[in-house]
Amino acid sequence: MAVLPPYPTHPPHPGGAPGGVLGHAHWWQRRWVRYGALVTLLALSGLVILALVRRQTGSEGFLVGLGLAVLPVPLLVAAFRWLDRVAPGPWRNLLFAFAWGACAAALIAIVANSFAARWIATATADPSGADTLAATVIAPVVEESAKAAAVLLVFLFRRRDFTGIVDGVVIAGVTATGFAFTENILYLGTAFGTDQLTGGSGFVSVTAATFFVRVVMSPFAHPLFTVLTGIGFGLAALGADRGRVRKVLFPAAGLLLAMGMHALWNGSSTFGTYGFFAVYAAFMVPAFGLLTWLVIWTRQRELRTVREELPAYTAAGWLSPPEPYALGSMRARRAARDFAARHLGRPAGRVVAEYEAYATSLAFLRHRGRRGRAGADFVVRERELLHELWHRRDVARPALEHAARLTAPVVPVWASPWPAYGHAPQGPAHDHRSPGHGYGVQGAPGHGGQWQGQGHGSQGYGYEGLGYGYAGQGYGHAGQAHGVPEQSAPADPAPLPPTTGHPGTGHPAPLPPATGHPGTGHPATGHPATGHPGSGHLPTAAHPPYRF
Repeated sequence: MAVLPPYPTHPPHPGGAPGGVLGHAHWWQRRWVRYGALVTLLALSGLVILALVRRQTGSEGFLVGLGLAVLPVPLLVAAFRWLDRVAPGPWRNLLFAFAWGACAAALIAIVANSFAARWIATATADPSGADTLAATVIAPVVEESAKAAAVLLVFLFRRRDFTGIVDGVVIAGVTATGFAFTENILYLGTAFGTDQLTGGSGFVSVTAATFFVRVVMSPFAHPLFTVLTGIGFGLAALGADRGRVRKVLFPAAGLLLAMGMHALWNGSSTFGTYGFFAVYAAFMVPAFGLLTWLVIWTRQRELRTVREELPAYTAAGWLSPPEPYALGSMRARRAARDFAARHLGRPAGRVVAEYEAYATSLAFLRHRGRRGRAGADFVVRERELLHELWHRRDVARPALEHAARLTAPVVPVWASPWPAYGHAPQGPAHDHRSPGHGYGVQGAPGHGGQWQGQGHGSQGYGYEGLGYGYAGQGYGHAGQAHGVPEQSAPADPAPLPPTTGHPGTGHPAPLPPATGHPGTGHPATGHPATGHPGSGHLPTAAHPPYRF
């Protein structure tokens, strides 16, 4: 599902021109000039590479190669998009990356490799050796550098979208997917032309063999190489506050590793009859598995960050208690989008997806702030993201609360061997946890009465409170009721100092609690048991409101 970028597209600049555009920018600094130049460059590169490939393969070979080369593209793009589901970046970055790989990087590679092969053949008078040297030495350097240029451009000019390893992996992988798409057209089209000359057909044809090696066995080869470069840029993004040396060292190391693995892969054909399969089994498959594990582990860490950081905004009234759990679970996120789309239409599903993206960006922003890595615009960006959430709360909040109830794990309650009950004093429900009523019977868990509190204010509601009694003990969850202003958002959050390391610092200002009607419970007879009231405080940033 395509979503909007997880930040306002045109953040306001105090004292600046509307839309965030500088009043005295030079003509080459204007956005439409840069976009126009980029689109023109990619379009011209595409036309030139199209003409070159068509001239080498012929019209019929080009069409056959195009039809076969496009088959793995949707699967690869979907795989990288799946990795980016926690904090999805804008589609325009992926379109740029794919276009750069398929057009600009492919053009640079085909021109530079051809020139290098001819120069080496002329200098050494050994065409066969020149082709081998060009494939194992020149091609990896040229191709990986050309693909890395797309990652570098996104890293420099779309810095808000580039915050970690997953972003680097996605941009690098999609760029390499575009490059492999164009390269496969060339190889498959050339193989088809060879079959036409030699009369080959069926499974023994050159086209079938080329398709099996490049599309079936190794569709991830080019993405695997370039992902190493993306990881280097991702580490540089994570350590941006640790000096310029690391900012340059990590991408350079990743690029060198990509070149080395690419050279090993291209040179596998020179290692004998089984050299290709040996390199494939000994290096490519383990590297692919290791990188897949790394990316999935990073994604789970991002979800954990969401669950740990967002409860701070729950305490201030910006989010409801179930939302941090729902936003930190991919299953709950999907359930929330489906719920909104099913009951309010597909636009509502897109609104929930936008809400999830903004909330994730807010969690990452706060995480960077707590670790002392927030920029000077921390307060401004936090306020922007909070207001984006506030505008979408009416649609997103019910869907996320439903998803939290649907996906939250069931906590088992064991049966008590003797009757038990727990009782708490009655009183008005208010904005912190209060004990509930519970009773138990022989051999079964005790269940407490349910109540709903009505808060004062333009909107007031109470959550269902349930009491359980078991093993001689009874306890109750809180009944809550509070009012939420209809027109005004909660107070602007206090800024989080970049150097603080305490989760409680910089919490948004909480809403004033509103009283509710008292809830009634159903007492039960039996032996008395100790009742355990609630904690009396809403969850902090270090303790999400749900267990999972």
